[in-house]
Amino acid sequence: MPQDQTLPNPQNNIRNSKNPIFNFFLQFLVIAVIFFAIGFAVGQRRIEVVKRGFVPQITVTNQLPPKNQNIDFSLFWQVFETLPQKYIDKSAFEGQKLLYGAISGMVRSLGDPYTAFLDPKQNEAIKADLSGVYEGVGIQIGFNKDKRLVVIAPLSGTPAQKANVRAKDLILRIDERDTFDLTLPEAVDLIRGPAGTSVKLELLHEGQEKPQELEIERAKISVKSVEVEFKNEQKGEIAVIKVTRFGDQTDSEWDMAVSDILARKVMGVVVDMRNNPGGLLSSAVHLASDFIRGTVVRQEFADGNVEPLAADHEGKLLKIPLTVLVNAGSASASEIFAGAIQDANRAKIVGEKTFGKGTVQDVVDFAGGSGLHITIAKWLTPRGKSISAVGITPDFIIEFPQQDQEEQKEDPQLDKALEIISK
Repeated sequence: MPQDQTLPNPQNNIRNSKNPIFNFFLQFLVIAVIFFAIGFAVGQRRIEVVKRGFVPQITVTNQLPPKNQNIDFSLFWQVFETLPQKYIDKSAFEGQKLLYGAISGMVRSLGDPYTAFLDPKQNEAIKADLSGVYEGVGIQIGFNKDKRLVVIAPLSGTPAQKANVRAKDLILRIDERDTFDLTLPEAVDLIRGPAGTSVKLELLHEGQEKPQELEIERAKISVKSVEVEFKNEQKGEIAVIKVTRFGDQTDSEWDMAVSDILARKVMGVVVDMRNNPGGLLSSAVHLASDFIRGTVVRQEFADGNVEPLAADHEGKLLKIPLTVLVNAGSASASEIFAGAIQDANRAKIVGEKTFGKGTVQDVVDFAGGSGLHITIAKWLTPRGKSISAVGITPDFIIEFPQQDQEEQKEDPQLDKALEIISK
């Protein structure tokens, strides 16, 4: 790793602060430290804390800062220097932890819960979601319009669903930690853990006043993202494709399901996007492309520019009768899919209003394993309707009775979807 300069003792810097040349040099190094830390792809640097006597000494190695930046970071440097001198617990000073905390706080100051810095452990956990294999309780979490931490959806067959965790449940506490100031990666980190261990969640169901505390045992979560089953109706066979998320394997699993459907010559297809919290945008485009031509989704950027994303292949199910199931746990990429189908008048949407997560995050990975999720655009349906905080309203609104997992026998939403195709 290349190194430019080293400051072995911050106290000596203060003593020599009357030297204007030294001050200029110090400010230059301060800017180098901070700007490189926030991810301007100009190299890599480390902050180490070394105990020398009673006061930990901070050694900083860095790369040159980016051009065209003119910010005075003297206050940051003063705080960074004062902490190890005065804070009571000297053992708490881990250089890399201080760096990650500083970056995370800076990113959090933007006020967007979906723009977040992830340390290597958090970044690895997020990537595990897309692979579909991890250890936890099986819930996807996000934020509501009030920026409160909520359950987007419990995944089918997981400990969370069996414990009656519901979409849009407010998450008030995780173990002993209040969630009001948690970032998304921090919350994920607290909920995840080794299989066989437990986590306590204090939840408030939508429409209720008294919170409920659940202790849920973590398990190894391995969920296939696409599954298909065939329903025998009076006029023929109908395929029901359940899509639980849009991950790394979703496109290939979807293509195999479509091949099964074509081989069976079914009379119609129901795509079940209920409790699908989203995932990869490209995967949502891929699935929608089997049913529609042209624009699948539009991205609106900060400068007002709107970029359409079109179908990525010639659809194999363009003419087959179709219905789509959604609910409050349908978010992000699943809303893109439903919105594209609805705007194209391709099929009827059945179920409940969707979650309303309508922003685009770009993912930047850094050396050392950390990452940055940055909101770069809004998602719009092909006709230009915003999904954010609004969601998709079904053509047929049918409430699903709230029942425990063991009691769920009837499915009026699926019944309606099958009925529409059977007519």
